[in-house]
Amino acid sequence: MIEVKNLNKSFGNAHILKGIDAKFHEAKTNLIIGQSGSGKSVFIKCLLGLYKYEEGSIEYNGEIFANLTESKKRDMRAKIGMVFQGSALFDSLTIEENVMFPLRMFTKLKKDEMRDRANIVLKRVNLENAHNKMPSEASGGMQKRVAIARAIVNNPKYLFCDEPNSGLDPKTAIVIDNLIHEITEEYKITTVINTHDMNSVMEIGDNIMFLRNGLKAWEGTKDTIFRTDNEVVTDFVYSSNLFKKVREAILRENS
Repeated sequence: MIEVKNLNKSFGNAHILKGIDAKFHEAKTNLIIGQSGSGKSVFIKCLLGLYKYEEGSIEYNGEIFANLTESKKRDMRAKIGMVFQGSALFDSLTIEENVMFPLRMFTKLKKDEMRDRANIVLKRVNLENAHNKMPSEASGGMQKRVAIARAIVNNPKYLFCDEPNSGLDPKTAIVIDNLIHEITEEYKITTVINTHDMNSVMEIGDNIMFLRNGLKAWEGTKDTIFRTDNEVVTDFVYSSNLFKKVREAILRENS
């Protein structure tokens, strides 16, 4: 579990995160949603240790990350997998070499052992025949699956995904959502996803936190978000006519 207490982050006079408290649970897909400028990206970068914050704490299973020695911070980073918005694959490396990269950084495995591990996770994301392809030869959906394989190759306890469906068609986006959700439950990972995709909310939102102007404005699940009376949330969620109709149908069922 990741627990955040009273997190505050500023850039100069701009107060970006304003006393956020949150808990992200193991074997759950924990989504962070909100409009552009709400603080989502800054928040996830604080969780990853990329930004220092002025006040508050971030605990990984009871350990305050900021208080760890540099050696222990490195050990903690080895337990973290990351899926970047644009996949962030190395163009000069094969798919197999891309997946092996975290093992080269954080382990002392022999090359054959690293290759075996890469084979296991590539098979898990249905890419067992793509080892020798270059990223340029892979579709956007394939590249995203390679990014997921790379993120889980080191058996992480924590998985962070920044807009994992960005640039994907709706059908492929659903495949990626379901894959992340399955892996989260299967490996019992604490997964945190930064997204604006309401389809993701409907598909895999085990726990959802809504940020607005640097504040936690609402928290719930994919089931409760369609029943909330919080006007800030409903304005965001029901900007699409499709989701207005979904909510109306749910409310009719419960009336």
